[in-house]
Amino acid sequence: MGERQPVADRLMRPLTDLRISVTDRCNFRCVYCMPAHIFGPDFAFLPKEEILSYEEMARVVRLFAELGVDKVRITGGEPLLRKDLPRFVAMIRQMPGIREIALTTNGSLLASCAEELRRAGLDRVSVSLDSLDDERFGRINGRGFPVRPVLEGIEKALAAGLGVKVNMVVKRGANDRDILPMARYFKERRIPLRFIEYMDVGNTNGWVMDEVVPSREVMETIAAEMPLVPAEPGRYGEVAERWRYADDGTEVGFISSVTRPFCATCTRARLSADGRLYTCLFAAAGTDLRTPLRSGATDEQMRRLIRDVWRAREDRYSELRSEAARHRPKVEMSRIGG
Repeated sequence: MGERQPVADRLMRPLTDLRISVTDRCNFRCVYCMPAHIFGPDFAFLPKEEILSYEEMARVVRLFAELGVDKVRITGGEPLLRKDLPRFVAMIRQMPGIREIALTTNGSLLASCAEELRRAGLDRVSVSLDSLDDERFGRINGRGFPVRPVLEGIEKALAAGLGVKVNMVVKRGANDRDILPMARYFKERRIPLRFIEYMDVGNTNGWVMDEVVPSREVMETIAAEMPLVPAEPGRYGEVAERWRYADDGTEVGFISSVTRPFCATCTRARLSADGRLYTCLFAAAGTDLRTPLRSGATDEQMRRLIRDVWRAREDRYSELRSEAARHRPKVEMSRIGG
């Protein structure tokens, strides 16, 4: 790897985190991400030839590392649907400058591969779980998938030595009654839990503000039963507001991109499975990296392209959220991960 050349955007936000979607496919049809009435059996997912190979993705990771990235998160769709994923993790693990490799998953396939992923070099996993009630969870995931296999995946990940966090998207009328049961369950097991405000990502989830449960309301609900104290600050660019339970120190966090946006410290770039670079979760379009990758572009040409895109960045969607912006076309979250 060449000398690291950190880069910042127009708002002086450094580039330190890269999220890579290794597939746009998912075995769930969660109502807030890939609702079944849109992503049905006839939905056209990306053809195989349009998806970057692991070697192409690894090259992009190396170039981003040379521009200051030290944390990589593997996402989807559901990333565990991509064959031979541990091989990709091992490729990233060998790269100078990469401090942490994480994975976001719905957990349905995690039990069978957690140990192999850990051996390959994965550091931590974030598991999406929106209820402990089978009926409600099945409605939210759109497949009637039960809770137990996800919990088994979490257990296997912990046993393998992976760091584990659980993410819960809270949607009013769908699973807000599950806030306290989730908090109690994961507090008892000393597993950090993140409550995420329901967001207007993509174009298909029918988002309305009335269905957002503000993080402040979630926090007050929990604190009334289980008092909270502030946790020490995390790294710059961390999206969760972190707290701990006063009695045992277990961490709980709140991601409030609707009511308390964190655009001012956003350090994340996103690479879609088909090789498009996005600088915001709510972006309408990305920059094509696949074509130059496959057309013989040199490392310096690729670095310059990535550097120029980041330096021109001024995204602040959540801070500026407006009715007009909400209804413009946006990339689906299943294409670029959460």
